[in-house]
Amino acid sequence: MSKRLSSAVFLITILFMVVFLAVPIFSTVSQAFVTPEGTFTLANVFEVFLNPIYREGLVNAFLIAVASLLACLAIALPLAVIHDRFEFPAKRLLSSLVLVPMILPPFVGAIGVKQILGTHGALNALLANFGLMDELAPYDWLGSSRFLGVVLMNALHLYPILYLNIVAALANLDPAMEEAAQNLGSNWWSRFRRITLPLTLPGIFAGGTVVFIWAFTELGVPLIFDYTRVTPVQIFDGIKDINDNPFPFALVVVMLVLSSLFFVVGRFKFGRATALGNARITRASSAQRLPLGPGLACTALFAGTTAIAVIPHIGVGLLSIAGDWYQSVLPQSFTLAHYDAALSNDLVVPSIKNSLRYASAATLIDIVLGIAIAYIVVRTNIKGRHLLDTLAMLPLAVPGLVLAFGYLAMTREGAFFSFLRYDGDPTLILIIAYATRRLPYVVRSAAAGFQQTSVELEEAARSLGVSPSRALRKITLPLITANLIAGALLAFSFAMLEVSDSLILAQQAEHYPITMAIYQLFGVLGNGHYLASALGVWSMLFLTITIAGASIILGRRIGALFRV
Repeated sequence: MSKRLSSAVFLITILFMVVFLAVPIFSTVSQAFVTPEGTFTLANVFEVFLNPIYREGLVNAFLIAVASLLACLAIALPLAVIHDRFEFPAKRLLSSLVLVPMILPPFVGAIGVKQILGTHGALNALLANFGLMDELAPYDWLGSSRFLGVVLMNALHLYPILYLNIVAALANLDPAMEEAAQNLGSNWWSRFRRITLPLTLPGIFAGGTVVFIWAFTELGVPLIFDYTRVTPVQIFDGIKDINDNPFPFALVVVMLVLSSLFFVVGRFKFGRATALGNARITRASSAQRLPLGPGLACTALFAGTTAIAVIPHIGVGLLSIAGDWYQSVLPQSFTLAHYDAALSNDLVVPSIKNSLRYASAATLIDIVLGIAIAYIVVRTNIKGRHLLDTLAMLPLAVPGLVLAFGYLAMTREGAFFSFLRYDGDPTLILIIAYATRRLPYVVRSAAAGFQQTSVELEEAARSLGVSPSRALRKITLPLITANLIAGALLAFSFAMLEVSDSLILAQQAEHYPITMAIYQLFGVLGNGHYLASALGVWSMLFLTITIAGASIILGRRIGALFRV
């Protein structure tokens, strides 16, 4: 790519990121500081902290995020250390199964968790059958406020993100450091606490940021659990009177500020550790082969964790084929009628078509932008390329709920970008929202491909008279096709099952994507949760295929896609 063309592409991509990342955020922020008369005010933001209901929502959201992060860390850190240090039976198979929890959208998994862990669910029925619990006084495992249920669902869904980042960080450590400490008489715990853990903090922060922000702004799971005293649900409920009520915007601003503070503080605190952690490695570490007993214990730990993590999947799968399932360990009868009923529902087939249309268009945009951004960052010396890389990765750090509300604000009637919702049709803005949210996956995949492909191949072609753009098109892009496919698969699959943008931007039935259809079906009296589960199984199978394909192509490098 010529220097002039690279500069033009740079400006175009910067413009796209500014318009569809910075402008939505600014649109939300500006609305939070405006009175009905159009004058500046801080009263709306202050009211968020003064109003006990809003304050309680923020506290609950923050506690959910902290508890979810700690739960994910408690699961992921031991697994990552064991994976890095030891060889044990079925290690490769069990390591690949770590991604299984991510094949089900968390708010769909919440339906299964309620069925198994609810007061009249499968677990209490099992305990009652063994005489370990009184049927008339069932135990509420999820808690009356459903706080524990939300944390559990977040932890079971998000711990693979933290695991992948910690494994990558451990793989980059120089084993000579620990060996030197061991030679000086340091025991295992001291070496881990003083050397390994501090050097792994950048990886923990990279994954922890995504986990914290995801849990802090999670909308779907609290909705399914009917946990209304939490900020994301309060923001969602505020859509009904958004034109007359500034407080949803103020809530979004407070949420954005808190998320940004977490990110900035973590960067400042752990950024210095990155340099030490990336020091030149003298030799690669080797995993220790364990005796049969300890090895089987490690196998059991991995297998047991995965078994617990698929409880939501089991619940959704059984619900989708249950004839009746109430106060029993397993459904009393089985049927496939829910799949027929779901597919014959007026919402389902159109929602699948809508999601395919939205996600396909968004993925095409991501491929074009992802290649352009990755090439500029990796292959050029253009000033500002690092800013472009940061902007491209910001959608992972900026809460999805914030961006979704920003798109809603910037396309309201009378706004400059209102044409993106012409006649109430959110197709264009949904495509843009999906593309912006999932762009980091394609950028990271393409950048990895460029880094692994020698620039000398392009230089050799140019020395033979081939233009830079033709050399890129004919030589480099074919060599990084696998990386592009992996990133595109993830971008497409997560766009298909996007929650925040779908629930907030698609308010009319004819425009519903799949996730909005699942949410609406869940609210149907009688068999609604059965129909939602049937559609959720389809989503689960779809994500299984795409994530498995991306994992096979990228291997360990898939963890870099979930890193800000």
